[in-house]
Amino acid sequence: MKNELTLSFLAIEQNEALARMALTCFIAPLDPTLEELSEFKTIVSEAVTNAIIHGYECDGKSMVKIHATIDDRSVKMTVSDEGMGIFDIEQAMEPMFTTKPQMERSGMGFTIMESFSDGIRVDSTLGNGTIVTFEKNFSPVTEVSRMR
Repeated sequence: MKNELTLSFLAIEQNEALARMALTCFIAPLDPTLEELSEFKTIVSEAVTNAIIHGYECDGKSMVKIHATIDDRSVKMTVSDEGMGIFDIEQAMEPMFTTKPQMERSGMGFTIMESFSDGIRVDSTLGNGTIVTFEKNFSPVTEVSRMR
């Protein structure tokens, strides 16, 4: 099965839930296990939250963009913003690193995305934004997996 989705929305925190639910509906035909679904929703949530909070500082004027494709049992997704960009990608991907400690951010977003995905890439340019690309492979559907 092949499918494609493009979604754009304002950089406000409430739209994280919109993105998570839209992408969950998008992958529903893959009949993911509960574990796969939970991991996928977490990846979407972390990537979108980073764009809203770190890319745009919740400005409520800028747009976050998501592009996702399904090819067989694999989903490839990009979450992009045209915001501040990341000064040091390697440092930003370190566990516990955060630029927003005053907002009680744990600094685990990239670590979580990396652990739940089957590949992640971060491209960023200061002043021009960030693109987070990840891939998630879903297990074949069996009668046993449907019962989980």
